[in-house]
Amino acid sequence: MKTLLSVLAFAAAAAAASAQTAALPSLNNQKVDGYKGIWYTQGEFYEHGDKYSGGLATYTAKHIPLAVYSPEAQKTFFVYGGIAEDRTPAAAAAIGAAARSVGQYLLCMAGCFDHKDGTVSKPTVVHDKGGVFDPHDNPTIAIGADGYVWVFVCGRSNRRPGFIYKSRQPFSVDAFDRVHEQLMAYAQPKYVEGEGFLNLFTRYDGLRLLYFSTSPDGRAWSKHRLLAAIKRPQDKAAGHYQISGQSGKKIAFFFNWHPDGRVDRRTNIYYLQTTDFGKTWTSAGGKPIATPVTEVGGDALAREFFSKGQNVYIKDIAFDAHDNPIALFLYGKGHEPGPPNGLKTWGVIRWNGTEWESHDITTSDHNYDTGSLWVTDGKWMVVAPTDPGPQPWATGGEIVIWESTDKGKTWTRGRQVTKDSPRNHGYVRKAVGGVDPFLYFWADGDPRQLSPSLLYFGDSKGDVWQLPYTMTSDRQKPQKR
Repeated sequence: MKTLLSVLAFAAAAAAASAQTAALPSLNNQKVDGYKGIWYTQGEFYEHGDKYSGGLATYTAKHIPLAVYSPEAQKTFFVYGGIAEDRTPAAAAAIGAAARSVGQYLLCMAGCFDHKDGTVSKPTVVHDKGGVFDPHDNPTIAIGADGYVWVFVCGRSNRRPGFIYKSRQPFSVDAFDRVHEQLMAYAQPKYVEGEGFLNLFTRYDGLRLLYFSTSPDGRAWSKHRLLAAIKRPQDKAAGHYQISGQSGKKIAFFFNWHPDGRVDRRTNIYYLQTTDFGKTWTSAGGKPIATPVTEVGGDALAREFFSKGQNVYIKDIAFDAHDNPIALFLYGKGHEPGPPNGLKTWGVIRWNGTEWESHDITTSDHNYDTGSLWVTDGKWMVVAPTDPGPQPWATGGEIVIWESTDKGKTWTRGRQVTKDSPRNHGYVRKAVGGVDPFLYFWADGDPRQLSPSLLYFGDSKGDVWQLPYTMTSDRQKPQKR
């Protein structure tokens, strides 16, 4: 009860602080002296804890991607939801001493890891959210053919718009200019060589509907085109979440369905792809599919869970050597955390060239445990918080590597990436085109109470580095754990 009250007090104080911080001068294009992740609670409490909470700097699974490796620059560029500690005495006082160590509110941050010398830059504030505490507004990232870094700052619902920023210099995160504003939640930008940007995103027209838009230059964007709005005759609303990936000119996405628009009943797995910059959309086998998808069944359906009363949380996407899509997901009973709804099962679903096949990997204890999937040279790898952490039955846990050499049919436990941690680790997010040592990154945090949130990155062997929480120079080497 004490923990619940402290979290509720934080939420109330955060709302009060918003009015003060929103009127302060913007921190856009200023440097912050270290990598401090945002702490957040969804505020939906049940017998065994919050629906999700903790260190959510790399939240959500629908913010794609958060990191991109550039072979030309030999750098990994990444974005996250951060904070600036003790931004003002007034804001700190409004929240209270207990929250002071985790800062005030969301800053959409960009950082850069240089693979040549193993250092990171001080993070840059791309967009100051001006009092918004919600990491649903976290940014995503893309790199154009000319090396400019693009940051897509997400909005929330249809109440807060999204913003698109372009770096002032190629291969740099030192300064950005805002170039566009639109309704855009859960932005998933893709740069297609010779075409431009295709951005998959969500709009809350009623509830959560899936759209896309294209742009040749990142500034002028096409009309939003609806992709999915499944609604049965008895439903009052439609609803979906999606994850996406890219292989050359192929842009693919998996999505689930929210019966009657109810997000806590999310179920089923669907799939669509385009190879012509969104002109047409097809099934994995290449059969044309009319959009928006509006039927529960049909050619877009990859696996059915609804009749079993199972929820599905889709996590990541990869492609095999034949460009066939594969998704990582979590499924199980109910949305409330805790033992009554049991452990959740991790699985993969793969198009084998003829049909969809699915296989289980392992289990973990929370629906919002989130990891990443790689498929390279016949080896499949999942890095995810599948072990219980110091705060069991809550968001995140201890991170483990899982491996398969038979196309996902069977899995063996590899190295345990984190152990004996003081706080749960969550939302492991891969870098697009990533290479060691910055193959994936994530944040920690205590889901039960306010805490600092540190950021980390790891390699294919399971070695871990902590991004510096406090920096005394413009560039600094992360600490190996």
